[in-house]
This record gives sequence, structure tokens and C-alpha cells, in this order.
Amino acid sequence: MRVSLNWVREYVNISITPEELAEALTRAGIAVDTIEYLGHEISEIFVGQIKEAEQHPNADKLTLCTVDVNEQYKDLQIVCGAPNVRKGQKVVIALPGANLPNGIKIRKAKIRGIESHGMICSGQELGIDESLIPEDQKNGILVLDEDVPKGADAKKLLGLDDVVLVLDLTPNRSDCLSIINVAKEVAAVTGDRVKLTEVTMPLDSSINNTVSVHIADEDLCERYVARVVKDIKIMPSPMWMQKRLQAAGVRPINNVVDITNYVMLEMGQPLHAFDHDLVAQQKIIVRRANNGEVIKTLDEKDRKLHNEMLVIADPEKAIAIAGVMGGYDTEVTDGTKNLIIESAHFHPINTRKTSRELNLRSEASLRFEKGVDKERIDVAANRACQLLVELAGGKVVKDYVDNYPVKHSPTTIVLRRNRVNTTIGVNLSVHEIQELLEKIELGVEITNEDTMTISIPSYRGDITGEIDLIEEIARLYGFDNIPTTMPFGTIERAVKSKTNLIEQIVRSSLVSCGSMEIITYSFINENAYDRLNIPEGHVLRNCIKIANPLSEDGAVMRTTLVSNLIDVYVKNNNRRIEDVNIFEIGRVYAPTNNLLPLETNMLGVLISGKVWKGWNWSTIPLDFYYLKGIAEQVADSLNLSFEFLPEAEMAFLHPGRAAQIRAQEIPIGTIGELHPLVKENYNIENPVYLLEIDLNKIVDLYVSHIDYREIGKYPTVERDLAILLKEDINVKEAERIIKESGEELLKDFHVFDVYRGKQVPAGYKSLAFSLIYQSMDKTLTDLEVNEVHERIQKHLAKELGAQLR
Repeated sequence: MRVSLNWVREYVNISITPEELAEALTRAGIAVDTIEYLGHEISEIFVGQIKEAEQHPNADKLTLCTVDVNEQYKDLQIVCGAPNVRKGQKVVIALPGANLPNGIKIRKAKIRGIESHGMICSGQELGIDESLIPEDQKNGILVLDEDVPKGADAKKLLGLDDVVLVLDLTPNRSDCLSIINVAKEVAAVTGDRVKLTEVTMPLDSSINNTVSVHIADEDLCERYVARVVKDIKIMPSPMWMQKRLQAAGVRPINNVVDITNYVMLEMGQPLHAFDHDLVAQQKIIVRRANNGEVIKTLDEKDRKLHNEMLVIADPEKAIAIAGVMGGYDTEVTDGTKNLIIESAHFHPINTRKTSRELNLRSEASLRFEKGVDKERIDVAANRACQLLVELAGGKVVKDYVDNYPVKHSPTTIVLRRNRVNTTIGVNLSVHEIQELLEKIELGVEITNEDTMTISIPSYRGDITGEIDLIEEIARLYGFDNIPTTMPFGTIERAVKSKTNLIEQIVRSSLVSCGSMEIITYSFINENAYDRLNIPEGHVLRNCIKIANPLSEDGAVMRTTLVSNLIDVYVKNNNRRIEDVNIFEIGRVYAPTNNLLPLETNMLGVLISGKVWKGWNWSTIPLDFYYLKGIAEQVADSLNLSFEFLPEAEMAFLHPGRAAQIRAQEIPIGTIGELHPLVKENYNIENPVYLLEIDLNKIVDLYVSHIDYREIGKYPTVERDLAILLKEDINVKEAERIIKESGEELLKDFHVFDVYRGKQVPAGYKSLAFSLIYQSMDKTLTDLEVNEVHERIQKHLAKELGAQLR
């Protein structure tokens, strides 16, 4: 919101500097973003009149002008290159010695052999925003009204002596989208009082009101005022109005349009003017649009509507989109003689949705979206009519329509002094609180020494409860005046949930393995499932679609972390970072019959390339077995044991190079190499290995306490065992039998060799195990070790058909 201080001064006296005012407003919660001094660089510019305008004798595109400014500066000779310079025009003259924006200083000069004593200024040369300059003057000089007096201070006339405060308003303070309400805030912080003039105008009772209004959808339009103004004359608005509109960032158009914009800025109530004679039967109907109904708006574009949008219509067609934009068919033109002035209250949420769907935003829709003062809608219409009488010569019809189906309900709130002081940390009496609240025109009725009843004015729709009043008291009292105190209270030790504890353990374990954590968005492109080779009907394709996605890349909620991990890898690989070891702990989402989705906490790990161990060390490839080792490190940190079974059928993993991860016989995830077709979809050349684990299942398996055992003090005995097994028998089966058969004496064992060669029959493999025996009670004899060792061999032979080598 751009606020002209010259405009505000009409309603309240400002005795402090703009900087002091900006500081006071900001401290009171009305943040001032910037202060603009519109013409602080400009001096010595005056209104002059062109007496003669002849072609320059030595240049085809220059005009030699004779200009009168005042008695001191008469018959000035000025050379001008603007194409729109004409005899008799009132213009802005920068005299020799004048200063203009961007450090320009005007001096006498010779232009093509002719002396020039000053400059006739364009809007751009005066620093006026190009969007605020009339179209016919953008490429030429600024032409002023004929009734502007010669010799007048052009800086003041054009409002270039003004100071503009640019307010950064919070969404709840829509009332400050009004100059009058900003003046009330200024009065509150400066201690002055607002002076409002009464809206009066002559009314013509000889003309009958011909307009009727029917509100078909009262839930979307709670009040509609329509006034008729006859015999208006379309002309430029006066200079004082134009300069105020320009200071607010609004380009002047003509007196009718400028008056509606002026009242909107002044009172915060958007207005619209219809050409009375173009509204069929002069009957206005406020209704929902028909599905597929089309209206041509003021920007001459056809807008397709649906039945959740509100329109203003006549019996034949829609003539405006309520609260958003007027219709082309009833717009005010140079030939307009009679007006219907609309002032209404439209539903804020409906207006916002309509504006967003049609991609039409305006100063009017901004105010309707945030809510307008329903009680002063008629006053705004009267103010516009008053200005139409003064500036357009209109005749206001005495009778008018005020259709008010949903009345404003006055708000009263009980305020407790004790609650105020406890919340803010001060000690105010009820009379001090009353004085603060009355500064912003709130009605205060003191019940007793601790309780008050507060009446809320209709324009302060943001105050709905006691805590809102306490906020008002705090900002008016001054946040800097609230005493500083040390916080006190009992500090309790935070207790982590089991889920958070597991995440912390897993995160620490992966970081110790050289993995780097990433955080990605939960929204992905639905095409990711095609790139991952996920077949139709697969559970991973059962995703939640976003109703209003910002882009296609965030159209659905992810059901796997894999696509995000691959995207990060590809981004790094494109920047020639080929050695990647990353992980993410994040949620995936699945739809349910309930309102909320099913959220599953997942761990995803991706590795590719190699890891460098240091100088004079060979590099280690980041392959399937490296990733398997990372998984085992995670399992060890959680006091669990993972099994890897070749039963994974994940579409994005390479067949035969993937495994299912189990913990205590429960499937918890998958591990494997990325499928070649998926690599092709992502333009990946190097091998990539992925791991995904359901951490929710880990929560049920994790046991935080650890059982410790005594370290054996007796010597260990190590024996090797080499057996022949059929190729289709998994090593895990042999390990299970060895563990069960070894009972208490078998301390540890592991595979140290797998051999396939000439000495091994076809269809078989040779496995070599190292077994370590130890007793906690005594030193083992060879006889005791041999007994256990032979039992293991017999069980392997009986259950798996293993042959001793």
C-alpha cells in the first residue's frame, strides 16, 4: 500500500518528520517498508505557456518555442524536440539552474545554432513512472490542464513535493488498504485526532430511480448499493486528483474512472461504474454464473466461467465478474451520459478463488479478498456521487437501492485486565487500557476494576477475540516499553521417541560409512514411475495426487525414495561428480479410506563409483557388496541381524543382482543394482546400487537394551571345514545348520572361500568355513572339539547332501 502523506494530512495533522512517523508506525505494527521522496532532487520548475511554436530553422525534428512563465521570465526561447509540442499548451518549464532527477542540471545552451533558455519537460524527465503517464504523452512533453495558472510551482502542482510511505501490511490488516484508516493509525501513534468531513451532495428528486437490484445468491453477496448519476461529462480529472492517484501508483484515465479509484483508495471500498443506458432494463441481478458462460471483460478478453463464480448480470447477460473486473459491454466510454455506481460486499473466499482461476488480480479484488467494511458501503457510494457532482457535473438521483440481506452483527468482547497484564507483562489499570483502545476508536465500557466490554468497529474485522485486543494494547503501549524479564519455569529433559532414536542411530551409522545425507521434496512428477519401470497396477503407482500442484514436477506424493535418490545422483553426475554415496531418511505416502494418508518412514541409500582410501592405497569400488556392508553396519548399530535373500522382484532393480532384506524373518526392504532399462531412462552409464528399508518395521524389532556376556578366558580352537554343495543351495542354509549344530562351543564362524573349478564337479561349488570353538568353563580337548566338528559335518551331509572335501 502506497500512502501519500499529503493526502493523509487532509485528515490528521502530522507534526513529525516522515522518518519519525515511519518508525512510530512500524513500532505499532504497521510496517513501513520504504520512504519515497517523489521530487527531492527537483528544483526551479514552473508552469509555462507556449506562445509560439515554429520549426527550428536548422533542424527538421526540432521546434523553436516562445514560452511565458511569469513577469520575470517572459518570451523565453526554448528549443524542444518533442513531437507533441503545440502553441497554447500549458507545460512544465525547467529554468536555467534547475535540477532534475539523476543529477541533471539545466543550463543555457545553443542547439543547432539557436540559444535555448531552459527545457520543456517530459514525464520521464521529471521522474514520473512511465505507467502513470497518459499514453499520448509517453513519447513527448507533459501537457497540463488549461486552467493551471502560469508561473505556479510545478513541483507542488504535480505532487512532486510529496512523501510516500510504502506499507508492508500483514494479511489481517486489510483495513489499512484505505487512506482514512491509515490516518486513524497515524493519529493513534501521534496523539492527534482524525478530522473527517461529512459526505453531502445535492440530490435530484425530479428524476425517478430506474434501477432495481435482485440478489439471487445472498451467501456470496451480503449487501449491494446502486446509485444513479445522470448527465455526467467525461473529461480529464483535475490535477490534484491525478497527482494523488499517481502517488498511490494508479494511472489517471478520466474523471469517472479516477473517482472510483480515488474513493477505493480513500475509503477502502472498491466501486464500479456501469453505463446506465447499456444495462438491459436497468435491472441488476447478482447471481452465480452458468457453467460455460462467457463474458468479455474490460481488457477485451473472453472469460469462460463456471457456477462457483459470482457475476453481476442484467436480464440478458453477465455484465461484470463480481469483485474482480467489469464487463466490456457496459463500460464507461467518452459517450457515456448516465451512470450506475455499484458499491457492494462480495464473499472474500469466493472472490479470491475466482480471481486466481481467471488469473485476474486488481486493487479491487485485493480488497474484496481480504474483506471490506460492510457498514460503510453506502457511504463510499455517496462519496463517489459527491465527487461526480463536483468534477463531472452529474445529477444524483435521490432514491437509490440498498439491498442488505445479511446484516452486520456488531462485535463485543469481554476484556480482563488481569489477562492483559499477565500476557503482556505490564501493570496497566482499566483506565489506562481504556485510553489506549479509544485511540483506535474502540468503544470501551468499564464493568469493574478488572473487566471491560469492548465494542469493535465494523472496519476492524481482524479483532475477533480477547487475545486480539491484548495485541492491540501491546502495540499501542509500545513493545519497547514492555519491561525485559528473564524467563522462568521448570526445564524438563527431552525424551526421544523410539522412532527418533532409531533415525539418529541409522543416521550416525551411515555417516560413519562415508555416506552423505540429502533432503528432497515429498512431491514428485508422476512420470517418475514410468522412468523407474514400475508396471501398471503396481502398489507403488497407487499415489496421492495433489489437487493444485505448483508444477508437474510436484503433482503426486512419492511412494518410494528411489526416484529422488536417482535425481540427486543424476544432477551430481551431470556436474562430473561420479563417486556418490548418499542417503535419505524420509516419508513416503499411500492413500487410505480416511482423510489422512498412510505415512511410512523409509531409509534410502544410493552408491556409485568408487571410494579413495588415501595416498598409496588402491581405490575400492562402490558395488553391491559395499552396499551390503553398509546395510550390515546399520543392522549392527541397531542390535539386529539382516538376511539377504535372492527373492526381490522390484521392477527398478537388475534381475539376479537384487536381494530382499529380512530381519527376524520379516521382509523390511530391498537391495540391488539399478535395472539397465531404468539407467537408460535416466541416461546413466555407470553402475548404480540402491537400498531401501522400511524403518517403521525396524521400530517393532529394535530393542534398546543390550545383553552383555563374559569374555572367555580359556583358549580358542580354530578348525577349517571345506564342503561341496549343489549350486542351487544357498550359503545361508549351510550357515544355519553350522550354527545350530555347533551349540554352545561354537564361538564364531565365517566363509573364507568359494571355489568353482576343475576339481569341483559341474553343478557344485566348494565352500570353505573357518570355525572357532571355545568353552567358558575350561580348556577344550581335541576330543571335545572333534565331537562337535563331526556333528556339524553329519548334519550338513544329512540335510543338504554336503560332501567333505
